[in-house]
Amino acid sequence: MSLGDKIRELREEFGLTQGQLANSASVSQGYLSQLENGDVKNPSIAVLLRVAQAMQVVPDELFEAGGYPTVRRLREIYRGYVATIDPDLLQYLSRLPRDRQRRLLFLLEGVENLLAGGDEEKGGGFRGEEELKIGGGDEEWHPQDIRLFRLRS
Repeated sequence: MSLGDKIRELREEFGLTQGQLANSASVSQGYLSQLENGDVKNPSIAVLLRVAQAMQVVPDELFEAGGYPTVRRLREIYRGYVATIDPDLLQYLSRLPRDRQRRLLFLLEGVENLLAGGDEEKGGGFRGEEELKIGGGDEEWHPQDIRLFRLRS
């Protein structure tokens, strides 16, 4: 069902005229008419929120009809998704402050870029003899032990 059809259906279900709904949602009746007729291709979320509040419906109904992603929709999509990340790693990461999480993500993206060959113009990829060391061999590994060494370029 299109966004316009959804708005019209809900409006009629609640026994509201376009003028009443437009007034309650702080939009013009002409704009509401354009929404219902599908003439507005990308209405703002703010307008959809006001229209939903004016009809006292869950905003997700209008957001989804308008093609906007919602938490409810994402949960449906990923319901069967199984994480392949070690639960202990997730627990460790969740305890880190946001700034350390961002630094770690930046570091991992850099390592991924190096290992994938990277963009030569930006200095990515392995050239000559480079070494990636994580920890100290057979010892127990800790995230603070990550060290990158560029031996030769």
